Amino acid sequence: MPTKKVPNSPVKLRIVLDDEAFLGPGKADLLQGIAETGSIAAAGRRLGMSYKRAWLLAETLNGYFRTPLVTAATGGKAGGGATLTKLGSEVLARYRAMVAASEAACAADVAALRKLRGKAAK
Repeated sequence: MPTKKVPNSPVKLRIVLDDEAFLGPGKADLLQGIAETGSIAAAGRRLGMSYKRAWLLAETLNGYFRTPLVTAATGGKAGGGATLTKLGSEVLARYRAMVAASEAACAADVAALRKLRGKAAK
């Protein structure tokens, strides 16, 4: 199964919530993948990470907030799966909005730097 390419942004935003809690592109992409696939394992595969790594990141994200961002059901006959909670969807939307605002604020300077570099933009 091919991995889904995440849009390449010229701005990589990492939000520091406190000394131990960080939200960046990898965790946001994992949340997005869970929302789209309904599976922590499938979201991890899209990003080229093991199930264990994806599960640990989801648990880490859940620990950052008062209530979980991701809920998971165990497999079996019913199938299991994972979903974003209302808070998880809000956190992802707010992060994506901050990235979009950062890209817009930096667009002219990024273009100028690319010209100074002398190579065509990708």
